[in-house]
This record gives sequence, C-alpha cells and structure tokens, in this order.
Amino acid sequence: YVELLSENPDWATAERRHDMNHFMARLIFCFFAEDTDIFNGEGLFTKTVEQMSERDGANTHEVLSEIFRAMNTSTRIDGKLDNRHREAARLRPWADQFPYVNGGLFSGSTDVPRFTRMARTYLMHAGSLKWREINPDIFGSMIQAVADDEERGALGMHYTSVPNILKVLNPLFLDDLRAQLEAAGDNKAKLLNLRKRMARIRVFDPACGSGNFLVIAYKQMRGIEAIINERRGEVHLGSEIPLTNFRGIELRDFPAEIARLALIIAEYQCDVLYRGQKEALAEFLPLDAKNWIVCGNALRLDWLSVCPPTGTGVKLVADDLFGTPLDQTEMDFANEGGETYICGNPPYLGSRRQSESLKNDLEAVAGRYEKKWRSLDYACAWIFLARRFQEKNSCAFAFVTTSSLCEGLHVSLLWQHVLVGNSRIAFAHRPFKWKNLATGNAGVSVVVVGVSNRVEKVERKIFDGNDLIIVGNINAYLAGGADVYVSTCPRHIAGYSSMLTGAMPRDGGNLILSNDEASQFSGTGVAKFLRRYVGSEELINGKIRHCIWVEDGHVDEAASFPDLQGRFDRVRVSRLESPLQSTKDYADWPYKFVYLAGKSERLTVAIGAVSSENRAYLPVDCFPADVICSNRVYAIYDGSLVDFSILSSKLHMAWAFAVCGRLEQRLSYSNTLGWNTFPVPLLTEQNKADLTACAENILLAREAHF
Repeated sequence: YVELLSENPDWATAERRHDMNHFMARLIFCFFAEDTDIFNGEGLFTKTVEQMSERDGANTHEVLSEIFRAMNTSTRIDGKLDNRHREAARLRPWADQFPYVNGGLFSGSTDVPRFTRMARTYLMHAGSLKWREINPDIFGSMIQAVADDEERGALGMHYTSVPNILKVLNPLFLDDLRAQLEAAGDNKAKLLNLRKRMARIRVFDPACGSGNFLVIAYKQMRGIEAIINERRGEVHLGSEIPLTNFRGIELRDFPAEIARLALIIAEYQCDVLYRGQKEALAEFLPLDAKNWIVCGNALRLDWLSVCPPTGTGVKLVADDLFGTPLDQTEMDFANEGGETYICGNPPYLGSRRQSESLKNDLEAVAGRYEKKWRSLDYACAWIFLARRFQEKNSCAFAFVTTSSLCEGLHVSLLWQHVLVGNSRIAFAHRPFKWKNLATGNAGVSVVVVGVSNRVEKVERKIFDGNDLIIVGNINAYLAGGADVYVSTCPRHIAGYSSMLTGAMPRDGGNLILSNDEASQFSGTGVAKFLRRYVGSEELINGKIRHCIWVEDGHVDEAASFPDLQGRFDRVRVSRLESPLQSTKDYADWPYKFVYLAGKSERLTVAIGAVSSENRAYLPVDCFPADVICSNRVYAIYDGSLVDFSILSSKLHMAWAFAVCGRLEQRLSYSNTLGWNTFPVPLLTEQNKADLTACAENILLAREAHF
C-alpha cells in the first residue's frame, strides 16, 4: 500500500483515496478466491499476474485492470449461461479464465495504480500466503489499519480477541439461542421454530469498523443453525440466515467496504464448513449486490432507516460502497416480528479531547436529553441513540464502553435518561482490560453494559472477572441494587467543612522547585519566598517540593532577586503562549498562581486526587497552614482531625470507589462527588472525640514508621 502510494501520489489524495481503498478490497478478494477454489485453478490470480506482467512492474496495472474487467463482465443473459457479453468485451484469453464476480465489487472503473518492481514483488509475496485460512474476525481490522496513516504503524492494535467480543454477544442473545437449542433437544418442531427465529434476527453495529462484531455474530449463529440442521437430518439445506440481517454503520468508507467483504468471506467459509465445498461454490458467484453496511456518520443518520423494525419499504440515504443504487428501496425478504440486537464498540473520547465537529455531533444527540452534555464522553451519543431506537422497536443493545461511563459524573448525566420506562440493564461486565492480540498491549479499562426493554423474566447478570452474580436489579454503577444517581453537590450535604481544589500554578513549571533547587537558597533572602508544595506525588510518596510564593505587598522585594525575576519572566512568556484566555489574563502577575481557592490559618487536611486501587486506605494527610496544596490534591482548609478521620475511614473509601470516577482502575477522587455527597450523620461531642482519637492514633502509627 505504501509502495503504491509513493509511486502514485495522486492516489493518496482525498479525491482518489476511495479508489485506492476499493482497489485493495479487490486484491484481497482475489487472493482469497484463488486459494479457495472460487477461481477455477489454484493460485490462478497470482500465477496469471506473474506470467503476464513484466518483472519491473511496468505493465502490472494493465494486467490487473484486464482481470478486473473480466470479473465485471457477465457470463449470463436472462439467468442462462451465455457468452455474448464476454465476446463483446473482447477480453484477453488469459483474463477470460476468471469468473464473473461483480456484486458491485468489480463494477465501475477498472483503473489500477502503477506498480514499481518492489510493489510487484510485494504483490507476488502476498499471493503466496495461505488465504484459505484467513480469519475474517481479525483480518478486516488489520486491512483497515493499512489504509489509515495514523494507525498503520500499530497494526496489532486491531486484533481484538474473539473472547472479548463474545462478552458482548453471548449475554446479549447468543446464550439464549444456545439455551433454546439445548431445551429443544431432538424435537424437530422446536428446532424448526428456533431456526425460523434465527432467520429473522437482526444484528446491528452502528460503529462497525471493519465488521468484527457482525462477522463473529454471523459465524456463531451459523454454528447453531448447523446443529439444528444436523438434528433434523437436513445437513444439505442452505442457510436461512441472510447476510443482510447483519447491518452496520461506519464513518470511513474503506472499513465499511472491508466489513462487507469480511461478511462475504465468513459466509463462504461457513458454507464450506457446514455444507461442503461443492455446494458452497455453486451458490457463491456472482456476488449479491445488496449491501447493508452504510458509510456515514452514525450520529447524523436515522438508525431506523438502516435497520428498520419491519424489513421492507426502507430507503437508504447514505453512499453505498459496492455499487448498489442509492434508490434501492426494498429487500426481497420480510422480517416481521424479528428481533433486533444492537452491539459494538463505539469510539470513546473524553470531553476535553473532542474537536468542535465531535462536540457538534454530541450536542445534536445528547443536547436534547442533558443540559450538561459537554461533560459527556463521545460514546454516550451511541447509548442515547440506542435508547431512542428502543422507543420505536423492542430490542436490546450492548456496548463496550470506557469504564468512566459507569463512574462518577457520567452516571447521573447519562443513565438517568436511559434507564427509564421499561429499559433496564440486563447484564454487565464490571471494569476489565479490553486487550487484543498485540504484543505487550496493556489495553484500556472498559465495561460492557447490556440494556433491554424486555427484562421482566430475565436474570440480571453481573460478570466480575471469573465471577457471575445474579441480582434483582443492576444500577448504573454496575452494582446489584436500586437505581440511584449520586449527583455533584457544591457543598457538603450534612454541612461539614468545604473541600476545595488545590492551587493551580499554570506557570510552565517555573514557580515549582525540587528539594535540591530549594536547598540552594537556604540562608539567603530568597528562602522567605519559598513554601512547601504538596501534590499527589508528595502526599502519597513523601516526595519534597517547594514553590515560590509571593504576597502582593512583597513583589518588588522578590523581583530584586535575579533568580526569582528570571523565573517570573519565563512564567509571563509561558502564560502569554497559552491557548487558554484565563491563563493569558494572568501574564501580568507572573509571581502568582492562577487559581487559589482558599488558605488555612491552622491546619490543612488534604487527599490525593488520584490514587492506586490497590491501597488499603485513601491517601489523606494533615499539613501546617503555610503548606501550599497543588491542584492534584483536594484540601479542607482550616480542617480538623475529625475531617481527617472521616476521610481515612474504610466506609468513606468504599463510598469514593462507588461514586467517584476512575483513571483506568485508579481512583479519581472528586470533592463534589466523593466528599460533598458523603452521608455523615449528626455527630455528638463524644463521636468527635472518638474520631479525633482515631486520627491521632493513625498519625502516631505513621510517625513510628517514619
């Protein structure tokens, strides 16, 4: 791919990128077809190109173009074998060996990029690989990455494991199908009913990428159908599960095209496995031109137009990829009463990382539900649209999402709009690493959430590692219990001390000094302008840092020291270069922190903003009034040992891990969610004395291990 683009730079332009990607899809099909007897003769494609093209690659594009033209020229007229189209096309004899394929894959232009000697070598090498055993579960994502400049260097990222995808599909509907199969035994009537039911099931992935979820769902269903046919003594029957029941939306055209190709390959492989090579070949060509993998922005399309509840009278409004006319309005099958299952792994992107166009997408969907939509992850839009789909069509949906959607702020902003009416969480996987097959891949922390509006008689299942928990109700925190939403509070609900974010320097690092840097000023006039500075690292690991702290009345004195004035100058430049206007506004006060919420006269109680989930306690400490807390800790200014004791308690730790957010699995503490919402009862003076004694014992224990 890279070699071809270097020789054909015009094919790398936006205008021709689709042509290049379409060309790659054609090559993939040819490699697969020549290794699986779809072409008459093993290795026909590779051998023909090798024999008819020059070694320097000069005419390779002409040879490929002629082969593609042959596969776009029909060998039938009115459904009967007739060679008149081929004769009129005047194909070269070596190209006339190739069957009619089309199905939109070879329609349109047969233009091919020019090859170098090296590009031809790569082509021949690819043709020598064993494409018969290609796994469409993973190859689509790999090929998708080839065509993506940003992702090409990390192809392994895309080998998402089948077991992980089955964490979505199994509890969503496959487990139920297998249970029905088990219950049917050898009862032919029950088996027939199950087969008819499966023929009407639609699987819809509105962020399908190269189709992994759809391919795996199709292959699993074909396996169940094969068992049914075997028990009924009908192994000769063709499949009643149409590919058109596996629908998707994908933003980029190449993965959308590859998704359909992956499904076509999966169908052929299943036919060979369950019916035999002869029957599979007899029905494979020509390809069906129908296509229900739609290329478009899923947040701007009507999902009901892509995956309607009834199955007929549907008009597509998005570009089709394999040449299907845009005015195709009806399918030749009905799906009345069929089930719809929505699944997938929509893109997740935090609120601070969303571009303006993504913000516009999110607002268009989430803005109608939640006034604080700007704080939501991009993936929330898919959940809102799936819930809207449920309102029109009884269905279930399950998505892999970043675990943050079931933690902290997201819970109240998202799920109270989703878990309404009859819609409830039917199953969930608590946070785990969404790993793939790439070497050394750490994975991202995700959850799987399945929502159904048909849960009255369904066991609610929570999967936690290897444990399965059956509960009466699953709430949005993925815990067994009532639907409860903890929202942010500006003040403590029981009237206890205020907790504030620490000071924010926004100084380019110039107001902060390491312990070694600070020690150089010991005994000098600069020392009076240094304060101890505490962030998460200092609080948790005992690291010592200092900061420059200048009160308004002492600016001239501080500036008289060259070392300090030099730092102030660098702070001013750093702030002026900031993209944030609020930071630019502080350029004229380079000796000040940009944000300071409060200060202590006596004692400051601080808790780390982020801490490991493996600790047995939360990182809480007390500091003298002159210590400056950074924005990586939360501080109770003029706090008490009672506050310290409450924050250190096991109960508060449990509460924080339940309602606050996470960074991967680490706790991301929040003053407005963790502290201000913590339900502390009215404390008596004896209670306060007891809590103070607990705090003193903690501090003494630490001192003993200093």
